[in-house]
Order: sequence, then structure tokens, then C-alpha cells
Amino acid sequence: MRLIDGKAIAAQISAATAGEVAALAADGITPRLAVVVPTRDEATAWYVRSIERATKRMGIDCQVEELWDATADQISARLAGLSADPGVHAIICQTPLPPGTSLHEVARQIAPAKDVDGASPASLGLLAAGLPVFAPATAEAVTEILRHEQVPLEGRNVVVVGRSTVVGKPAALLLLAQNATVTICHSRTRDLAAVCAGADILVAAVGRAHLIGASYVAPGAIVIDVGTNPTADGGLAGDVDADAVAGIAGALTPVPGGVGPVTTALLLRHVAQAAAPRQGPA
Repeated sequence: MRLIDGKAIAAQISAATAGEVAALAADGITPRLAVVVPTRDEATAWYVRSIERATKRMGIDCQVEELWDATADQISARLAGLSADPGVHAIICQTPLPPGTSLHEVARQIAPAKDVDGASPASLGLLAAGLPVFAPATAEAVTEILRHEQVPLEGRNVVVVGRSTVVGKPAALLLLAQNATVTICHSRTRDLAAVCAGADILVAAVGRAHLIGASYVAPGAIVIDVGTNPTADGGLAGDVDADAVAGIAGALTPVPGGVGPVTTALLLRHVAQAAAPRQGPA
């Protein structure tokens, strides 16, 4: 089994984005990303710090808005204000949100042209219609990895395990747009292992550590592991049991080092695209 190097793919994406940012700087434009943080969650704080470091290296301004203990109305109002601010090119809203607040409720205030992580229901609708929009970066990372690995999608059987609006559903839409035959599985799917075993390409995005074992994978299948499940020792485990599928799968994205770096690189590419006059989402 071959391990797919997500860091190498991310480096290629980042190099291209750096060129785009330099071209914008020559025109007097510095991309600005606003990150709204309505939570004190430490894992979220760690991720935001990593975004700040990545944007700084890329020459992108990062404006962190800490709205700890804010209400849904306050978060929505701030997102609406940032959407109306011409000095802000891109917006993301971090989770988890306060109890009783849904991401869709507040993210609908983000203008699709600035919604670089595809969180708004409007963005998901545009994606479903096949219109230009920023897809959620994690979902796009799935198709970007397959493109870099030169894996043909047309006519291939792809199974996506997970139906979230952050990964599962948008990833399925992106795969459909490339003429793959897509099956979406979830907690109510009967005989999940048998369905997965029929896939040429298997995308695991369910959020359950090591759920995908040997019986779920067809010989030679390409397996994209989107899972990032915390472990007792402070590490991360994927949704796929890598040891169990090692002698079966043709290729696998490792956790960490697979989908994660590509997701971050794509998010920064989206920010550069959002800042570019007359460009925006592809």
C-alpha cells in the first residue's frame, strides 16, 4: 500500500498561492482573512494559531475576532458586518458554537464571495447547482488529492462514508461534478462494510476512529481518510485502521499528514482568490 503525501501536495498548492499573493501585492492588494472565534475551545484555539502562522508566511493579513460567550444574534451581526466591510476579503467562522446555535444559522450572514470555507447554506446551494462558489476546504481536499495523484474519476464507483454539510455532502457533489458514480453512506446504511467494499475510491469522513477495517476495502482501492479523532495520548487517529487495510488498499492518505495539510493550503488559496478583482471562486 502506498501512503499519499499530503504535505507534498500542500506544498505545491502553497507555492502557486504565493505567486498569486505576490501578484496581488504588486497591484497594491493584501488579502485579508477574518476569523471569527466564538468559543474558548483549546483545539479551536490551536487551529486558529496555525492559521495565523500560515497566513503570515503567505503574506495574508489575518484578523482574529474573539467573540467568546457571544449570543447567536451577536455572532450573526458580526459576520454580517464583516461581509459588508470592503477591507475584508474572506471570512471563516470557527466551531464549536455556543449551545443552541447552529453554524447554518449564523453562517448565512457570510456573503458567498467571502465564504472561503463554504459554510453558508447559500454556498452549499450554489455548489449543488454547479455554479461558481468556494467549496468547504476539507471536501475540496478530497478531490484535489485525487487530481494530484492522477486518479481518474469518470465512471468510477466512489463511496463517501459520512453525510455532513462540511465534508460528506460537498465532497459527494464535487465528485459527481467529475462524473464519478457516488454512494453516500451513514449510520443507517445497511451492511456498511459490503457497500464500502464495492468502491474503487473510498472516502472516510464519519468521525469514528478506525471504523474502516479490512472488510470495508476492496483490493487496490484508493482510500481517502478525512478523520481526525483525538487519542488519549494527544495525537490523532483516522477513521481508517491503517494497519488493517495495509495489505489491501492500493493507496491511503495517512492521519496526520494527509488531508489536513491540503485543507489548510486550499483555504489560503481561496483567500487569495477572494481578494483577486473579478476572480473569486472557481
